[in-house]
Amino acid sequence: MVGDKSDKSMSILLIEDDEVDVMNVRRAFSKNHIANPLYVASNGLEGLEALRDGTVPEGRRLVLLDLNLPKMNGIEFLRALRADPRLRTTSVVVLTTSANERDKIDAYDFNVAGYLLKPVTFLSFVEVMATLNKYWALVEMP
Repeated sequence: MVGDKSDKSMSILLIEDDEVDVMNVRRAFSKNHIANPLYVASNGLEGLEALRDGTVPEGRRLVLLDLNLPKMNGIEFLRALRADPRLRTTSVVVLTTSANERDKIDAYDFNVAGYLLKPVTFLSFVEVMATLNKYWALVEMP
């Protein structure tokens, strides 16, 4: 994060199976000068593994989570994450194409920090990532 001290750096895990969306997030981070380490998992199982095995360093972590994933979808991931005593306090922001009200309710039932619809254009993606960067800087996520 711009202006962040190294002891306050946050590792970000993007759980996303769409390579174009992964590329858009990387490009939006670059465009916004977001220097946080970005790790990528293509499904919920890989995401849990990355958090549990230290691939994503312990400490300040944020998960950007798609809901429509193979093997283990986003809601199943949230259920497993919140059931794990070591991971249950991990901050999660849903970043998905699903405008389904049930998905939104289910995600908030698992205490997500936010639920964002994926923007259609790259310019909008850049704006969403800039807003997220400001948000996690302001709330001083643990």
